Amino acid sequence: MKRIVLASNNAGKLAELQAMFAPLGVDMVTQGSLHIGEADEPFHTFVENALTKARHASRLSGLPALADDAGLCVDAFGGLPGVQTAFYATQFGYPKSDDNNVRALLEQMSQIDNRRAALVSTLVAVRHVDDPEPLIAVGRAVGEITRQPIGSNGFGFDPVMFIPRFGKTFAELPVEVKNANSHRGQAAQQMLGLMRERWFS
Repeated sequence: MKRIVLASNNAGKLAELQAMFAPLGVDMVTQGSLHIGEADEPFHTFVENALTKARHASRLSGLPALADDAGLCVDAFGGLPGVQTAFYATQFGYPKSDDNNVRALLEQMSQIDNRRAALVSTLVAVRHVDDPEPLIAVGRAVGEITRQPIGSNGFGFDPVMFIPRFGKTFAELPVEVKNANSHRGQAAQQMLGLMRERWFS
């Protein structure tokens, strides 16, 4: 197994995951580079959506597939926006974008003192479309939402996700430190272990 299709067209996500999976010696390609459109994500949990995306990419590519479904779960909002994180800003009349998501979040939280939130990443990998034993890894990075963006590294909610043990937002951390400790970094390390044990042993 030398090629895995990533069921995403997010350049930031691809760069992060390519670096994390380099030790396996696999070539990770985006589904978009194979002319595969995005799957529907009709579910309310990260794991169901990630599994749907992985099976979709594997079915249309004939390759093993890796999918990530990630989002921000804010305590004060009962865990929302969750799986709807990518479209969060559109609920408030803004066009879909990372910057608008951050803007909308800060506006909605302007009068809220409980700033606790978690970035959650669920990675699902399948060897083929009908794989009965998908690999599932979950990472959570718990922190607090700042009152304004700080830092210029990263993407998504990184500039407003303050991580107390570092005393910085994810966007202030060096890339290698962020990747090792982020929700996606945690999930990727778990997934690397699972792949080594189940697929490459």
